[in-house]
Order: sequence, then C-alpha cells, then structure tokens
Amino acid sequence: MIAFHFKSELVIQKKTDYADWINRVVNSEGFSVGQIDYIFCTDDYLLKLNKDYLNHDTFTDIITFDYTEGKIISGDIFISTDRVQDNAKKFDVEFSNELKRVMSHGILHLAGFGDKSKEEKDIMRLKEDEKIKMFHVEP
Repeated sequence: MIAFHFKSELVIQKKTDYADWINRVVNSEGFSVGQIDYIFCTDDYLLKLNKDYLNHDTFTDIITFDYTEGKIISGDIFISTDRVQDNAKKFDVEFSNELKRVMSHGILHLAGFGDKSKEEKDIMRLKEDEKIKMFHVEP
C-alpha cells in the first residue's frame, strides 16, 4: 500500500495517479510494494529528523527509512517540499518534475541503489530520469 501524508502546504490532488506510478516504478525494478509512506514536510521538520536520526545538521530534500524485506519494498520517505521548490528553481525545472525525481529517488534507495560515489550518482540520475518518464505511461 502506498500512502501520502502532508506536513506542509503541499497536497497532491491526484493521489491515485501517483500511487499507480510508484507501483510501476517498484515493479520495474523487480520488486513488489509492501507499505510505502510518503511524508511531505517542511525544511524544519526534515532538519529535525536529520539531526535526531542521522546526526546531520543540514537541510536535505529527502530522508528514507528502509523497511524492505527481500523483494517487498517498504519504507517511510520524508520529502521536504521547501527543498523541492528551491531545487526546481535552481535547476530550472517544473516543481512537479522535481517532485517526481525525489519521489523516485526514495524508491530507488529502497531498491538498493546508492548515491555516494560519482558512479552511483550517475546511475541514480539515469534511473530517476527513466522513472519520471514512466509517469506518463498508462498502467
């Protein structure tokens, strides 16, 4: 099950479209959906999580808590809509595109993809682009 929670001003209107897309993203990597919770929040909310759980005193756009077991993807994906908005402006892309990038980024982490090395980052970016394009594909 895919659930959406809102701790910021953002409210996704077409939740079913996003849930269907996330299901396809998960399946495209050879996994099944367990329980995936997206929590859309503010910078301050995510900064507190980053400090409390990861000992990082920095803003970030996403924190993913992984509960995946085998081929069943489960996790909590916290996304700062403030960071998404700023990054959309910074990279000159639409907010909705950057939101999909970050949403798919969380799923890719849960599927085992990293982003620490340059090689991992390059693979992650290619995968994100691939997954964003899937939003327009009919299920």
